[in-house]
Amino acid sequence: MTHTGCPLSNGLPTHRENPLDPPEILGRLRSEQPIAPMVFPDGHEGWVVTDYALARELLVDSRLSSKGSLKHLAFPSDRAMDFDFEKDLPPGQFEHMDPPEHTRYRKLLTSDFTLRRMRRLVPRIEEIAADRVAAMRRKGPPADLVHDFAFPMSSEVICELLGIPVESRESFEADSSKLLNLDTAPEEVLGALHNITGLLGKVAAQKSSDPGDDLLTKLVTSGEVDEAELIGMSLLLLVAGHETTANMLSLGIYTLLREPDQLARLRADESLLEGAVEELLRLLTIVHIGVQRSPTEDMEIRGVPVKAGQTVLIHLPSTNRDPERFPDPDRLDVTRRAVGHLTFSHGIHQCLGQQLARLELRVGYATLLREFPDLRLAVPAEEVPMRENMTVYGVHELPVAW
Repeated sequence: MTHTGCPLSNGLPTHRENPLDPPEILGRLRSEQPIAPMVFPDGHEGWVVTDYALARELLVDSRLSSKGSLKHLAFPSDRAMDFDFEKDLPPGQFEHMDPPEHTRYRKLLTSDFTLRRMRRLVPRIEEIAADRVAAMRRKGPPADLVHDFAFPMSSEVICELLGIPVESRESFEADSSKLLNLDTAPEEVLGALHNITGLLGKVAAQKSSDPGDDLLTKLVTSGEVDEAELIGMSLLLLVAGHETTANMLSLGIYTLLREPDQLARLRADESLLEGAVEELLRLLTIVHIGVQRSPTEDMEIRGVPVKAGQTVLIHLPSTNRDPERFPDPDRLDVTRRAVGHLTFSHGIHQCLGQQLARLELRVGYATLLREFPDLRLAVPAEEVPMRENMTVYGVHELPVAW
């Protein structure tokens, strides 16, 4: 592969022509070159996949490894050169492991994230959502839906699940934001990582002497992981558990407020909500970098020779806009049957917390639409700042009125 003529010669573009759509070049690649060469910002030569059917095949192909999936960052960032994720992240990051290591860690958590187990949390999630609405009403319009509703709600839910004091919410939210911001200096990333792992270590130590009915207590008392592994697993659950859901809550509302016809259909028939959540997950695909894999051996993908060790980036936002799988894919349709989308990935690395996320989104959207029948943007849609510089997409702020 040579850099000359490579359609993506400096990684993935971060700018979007339309804030709700992936960059146009990726859509063109899907129709012309579903596996295309890409030069990562650090100079690594790899590939990007934009085709839905091919993505599903690759996500279950055991020849593609998840190890080292953070070695080459897809977006231009100083971290591409100055941060060693494999060295600086604590052990227990099972998202970036292969079996049998991945299996061992995930098995410890699977029973705690079943749909049946998550449904028991619904009354408490509804309570938290109602509390956030009450706080918004006391404050009065305009409110920032990101900081007044979405983040507090999702953070409080994950705090209760893990057993982390809710008083630490603002602290770990700020540090998580630094971890996910592509513009954060490497030394600040390390500082934020140190803060969160320190918090988790402190909480874990408390669970040893004062156990509770929570996930951290279960891990502490299991005898299956050491302290460093426990902290690494908890770090993954904490950051992913509040950042992704919070951003889907706020970005989903932003999208609905830009689509009044679809919003009206949803308000008129709340039975559409479950399907609308899947459609919003598909359309928005907030993990907008995608997932990365690396072949353990030389192989061919759709006739393209891919060398062992080259990074294959599966761009989930593009795969979820594949017209072969989802007709008229760029249009929001709350009546669409969007099952099978790849927002939560596919295969053994499919998102562990997806059922919790779905329930939080259903409760969050339903609460907001029910309690604020006149909810509207307080600024023009084009003035809402988008999270182009973050590894999880969304809006930085969402001023609303009612």
